[in-house]
Amino acid sequence: MLNKQYDCFIGCDNEYAEAKTIIFGAPFDSTTSFRPGTRFAPKAIRSESFGIETYSPYQDRDLNDIAVMDSGDIELPLGNTERVLEMIEERTSCILEDGKKPVMIGGEHLVTLGAVRSALRKYPDLHILHFDAHCDLRKDYLGERLSHATVIRRVWDILGDGRIYQLGIRSGERDEFEFGKKHTEMYKFNLKSIDEVIEKLQRKHVYFTLDLDVLDTSVFPGTGTPEAGGISFSELLSAILKLKKLNIVGCDMNELCPVFDGSGVSTAVACKILRELLLILTD
Repeated sequence: MLNKQYDCFIGCDNEYAEAKTIIFGAPFDSTTSFRPGTRFAPKAIRSESFGIETYSPYQDRDLNDIAVMDSGDIELPLGNTERVLEMIEERTSCILEDGKKPVMIGGEHLVTLGAVRSALRKYPDLHILHFDAHCDLRKDYLGERLSHATVIRRVWDILGDGRIYQLGIRSGERDEFEFGKKHTEMYKFNLKSIDEVIEKLQRKHVYFTLDLDVLDTSVFPGTGTPEAGGISFSELLSAILKLKKLNIVGCDMNELCPVFDGSGVSTAVACKILRELLLILTD
């Protein structure tokens, strides 16, 4: 059984036994290829969450009306990437085996692989819904197979074709886009195909992974690999609210880099998105 944290995300101070959704942080950024610092995101999100309300006017629901627990960060050995993924897998498995939903706060995007390994073991028909600016489909990055630039390729290695849906993609190497054409369901540049994707994912077990750099840099400048031309906050929020129709068994939110968030606006955006995710995931 996990212990709740007193320095938690706002409104998420329920006991483990009563909670239906469990937050945990994965403060890891050792494979970051451009600007490091995402390891500080879980702590920043918790701290800044007290600048927003527990009530969502978008959903007319309140975090105080649902049972969510923040279990704190995993203490990760930053120099051992495979062990980091194992520890994330262990924490995710603990939550899933107790019939609860894991919500992971990264960290860089590679942390998703550990959670997906665990979710796939429990749900063999698992499908992935992926919002991101980047394909993350490289075979390797500078010879390394485990990287935030390869994470969805590693997920494909264990899931195969027809089970990964990528939306908002606007950056990557030519080989990545060619791979995506053959092996994933890729919808470039925006989230306009979300209704079509939701229809395809009905009655599936879905893991949702959100790289916050899917947002335009004018909305979300505080990230390690910023890419111009992204979506607005309203577009992301609208898509997330529609995910209520899906059977989401776990999710993560990654790539906030607080050290490049001088105004605090990116962290505030992340807090609000996390609040809305928690409300759609928890009955």
